[in-house]
Amino acid sequence: MSCSVAIPSSPVFSPSRRPLSCKAASASPESVSVSSPAPSTAGSPLRPFGLLRAQIREEASPSPKTSSAAPSVAAGSVLKRRRPAPLMVPVDGAAAAAAAAAAVAAVESDPSNEVEEEGNDFAAYCRRGRGRRRVEMEDRHVAQVALGGDPQVALFAVFDGHGGKNAAEFAAQNMPKFMAEEVRKVEGGDSDEIEGAVKKCYLRTDEEFLKREESGGACCVTALLQKGGLTVSNTGDCRAVLSRAGTAEALTSDHRASREDERERIENLGGFVVNNRGTWRVQGSLAVSRGIGDAHLKQWVVADPDTRTLLVDPQCEFLVLASDGLWDKVDNQEAIDIARPLCIGNDKVSRMAACRRLVETAGSRGSTDDISVLIIQLQKFSGSS
Repeated sequence: MSCSVAIPSSPVFSPSRRPLSCKAASASPESVSVSSPAPSTAGSPLRPFGLLRAQIREEASPSPKTSSAAPSVAAGSVLKRRRPAPLMVPVDGAAAAAAAAAAVAAVESDPSNEVEEEGNDFAAYCRRGRGRRRVEMEDRHVAQVALGGDPQVALFAVFDGHGGKNAAEFAAQNMPKFMAEEVRKVEGGDSDEIEGAVKKCYLRTDEEFLKREESGGACCVTALLQKGGLTVSNTGDCRAVLSRAGTAEALTSDHRASREDERERIENLGGFVVNNRGTWRVQGSLAVSRGIGDAHLKQWVVADPDTRTLLVDPQCEFLVLASDGLWDKVDNQEAIDIARPLCIGNDKVSRMAACRRLVETAGSRGSTDDISVLIIQLQKFSGSS
């Protein structure tokens, strides 16, 4: 490599200030001009790499025949190659179907999908809705004889959760304790006082659940039996139906948003009820107008129950408490007709068969909801017994 440096105080400095350089004549006197000849690759062991680099530069240079509309690339630059698109490997359809079937089978085989309980005077059967990929069943029930240690008092209840199991599970675990405490306060009182105690129990259950700040809600129906009296209460669309000498008698009325009095109550509180795809819903969301929980709708969806008290006479044969999974497919009289042959003059095994038959009937008619049925023999609790 050769070079020349021009310095003003040097003897080689030219008065005419002509630039001194090896290759360029345009450099200023103060500049340093350095030129390096292109290294020869002939006979060099690096020649293949030099040829490859020259080839790449030649390919990257614009061709004289390239259209003027094409974007220009600076000479000597190297084009960057794009990373190829990721290779998408299709999932085997048979394997995906098998995995989905296995997941459904795991849910279906969960032992908590079916719950049975029976005693000397009652039977309960609950089954998770089939055809719906719920993680777990949201229905719960209570069958507690000798409530609060009193052999003359019993509490039976069905809870139908929505938006999860939280509210139904809390009510099933806590309402018996609250009910025993409230009833004890009015021991020896009349039917109005008993009904007032039941209402306090419902409101207390709702209040305590809301403190947990958990989502979801629950409809419920309860039957409190004591000293020949039957007090039935409900919030939501769980229902109690009595068999009176073979005739069905509904003891509760469903709290649905479609009820005129419920819609008027909600509108008077500043809310609204709209028809969403054929179903009337509170604030366009919930189909029931009363229940435990539902914090986001609590201003309109109250826990205040409707309550009715009657004496248990010899004509009162048995009582059916059930969630709407049954009542949406089986009407009141039909339920009594199905259960009565298995409940009158038969043992507890037949009562369980009656519960199962009601659930299977609703399921065969297309019910995909959770279904809970509780049947109570009333003769033991009759005032004349």
